Amino acid sequence: MKLVYISPPIPEFFAPELPASPPGGYSSWEETHAHEALEAAHKIAVEAAAPHGAYQISSEVFYAAPVVPTLIDLSKHAGMIVVGSRGQTAVARVLLGSVSSGVVYHAKCPVAVIHDDNGLATVSSDAPVLVGIDGSPASELATEIAFDEADRRGVGLVALHAWSDMGPLDFGRPGQAPIEWSNFEVREEEILAERLSGWRERYPDVVVTKVVVSDRPAPRLLQRAESAQLVVVGSHGRGGFAGMVLGSVGRAVVYAARIPVIVARLSE
Repeated sequence: MKLVYISPPIPEFFAPELPASPPGGYSSWEETHAHEALEAAHKIAVEAAAPHGAYQISSEVFYAAPVVPTLIDLSKHAGMIVVGSRGQTAVARVLLGSVSSGVVYHAKCPVAVIHDDNGLATVSSDAPVLVGIDGSPASELATEIAFDEADRRGVGLVALHAWSDMGPLDFGRPGQAPIEWSNFEVREEEILAERLSGWRERYPDVVVTKVVVSDRPAPRLLQRAESAQLVVVGSHGRGGFAGMVLGSVGRAVVYAARIPVIVARLSE
């Protein structure tokens, strides 16, 4: 695990007035602040990792501007990048912060977004991990991440598949039998079971609850997220095109969920 603090190199004459007129000017104050922030983060990381065994935790201060491209470059060599949901400005505290948003849209690895008002204090530690499955390559990665997270947390997994989003349906032609919606449901349940089978064999201790619905995926994922501790989604689904940065489902869940969200981004 690597903790990163990125400090923009602001010249002295552009620096705002700082509390207590720090000796050495803005650069000295910012360097001290950066290391204090990393020390506090390191302490939290060590405490969180303690029950799970020893983890190698390093930290580094980067002096670079702008922040997002630096994080994107670092993501090329990371297994996952974790960011908060809110920035430091008034607007960013209301919406997804500019740094968080930029990383979610452009990172080269999976991104975890942690909401500061996620309400996890009211969520049981036994609450399941939730994953949205649609059969796309990003969804397959999301499934892998979700199984791994559920296994490490010792909780169940809810796999949700919204089959009304499967693309154009064949409504039949003159002389053909009418469509039976139950047939679609059975087919989609079989498809979901097939997509989960390999992962269930790999993670036999994870209890899986399969949910197949005829509805748009985002509202159902957000509804189920109310009783989950983590939700995992693909960066874009079957309808996504090459170069698409974030699909509508991923965007809706990242912006509206109150619990941590992992966006499964495929490396490019």
